[in-house]
Amino acid sequence: MSEPLNIFIGYDKNEVIAYHVLCQSILEKSSQPVRFTPLNLRNLDKYFWRERNSLQSTEFSFSRFLVPYLLSYVGWSLFLDCDMIAMVDVAELFSLKDENKAVMVCKHDYAPKEDKKFLGQVQTKYEKKNWSSVMLFNNQRCQALTLDYVNTATGLELHQFKWLEDEKLIGALPLEWNWLVGEYEKIQNPKILHYTLGGPYFDEYRNSDYAEEWNSIRIRMQNVTQKS
Repeated sequence: MSEPLNIFIGYDKNEVIAYHVLCQSILEKSSQPVRFTPLNLRNLDKYFWRERNSLQSTEFSFSRFLVPYLLSYVGWSLFLDCDMIAMVDVAELFSLKDENKAVMVCKHDYAPKEDKKFLGQVQTKYEKKNWSSVMLFNNQRCQALTLDYVNTATGLELHQFKWLEDEKLIGALPLEWNWLVGEYEKIQNPKILHYTLGGPYFDEYRNSDYAEEWNSIRIRMQNVTQKS
């Protein structure tokens, strides 16, 4: 039997349903066992103690970089923001792993269209924006991400991968694995949809691109079969 795929998902009390819908989307498509770990700050107090930054749009903005440590720097793991759904088998993403890389990401090259996003959060703009929202970690090569470093490094040091000795250690994934809804045009076959401006669970974005796809998974996630 295959070892479970280790998938860590950002968890935020303002987007609880997003976490569960993402898990459902992965479960429906995965051809291999999966092991979900929510990055819920309430469960991470032994490992994560930095104060929240006013520019953070989610509770997991920085705790995502704990993933290699939490797996003792062994094997491969996937981090995903919660405001996503998987449209294909996530095992396909793991099959793209390159042992010569420390981390693999979708290398977006864009400037956000809006100055604000969900819940009135400021839309920060910086180099490598959204690269860290999907990260396939080669954990053994990420030992620079110690508890001390994750808790003290600046946001840009973390999100711009300054913890790597060479940018050549950042592998590239096709953009379809982190398709930015509302920033990119609709395409026929996205692999992971990322509702980066705000998910359909927020009133303001209930009619966003791909809202129907998200809602159909939500309905299935809530399914209960009654016995007659």
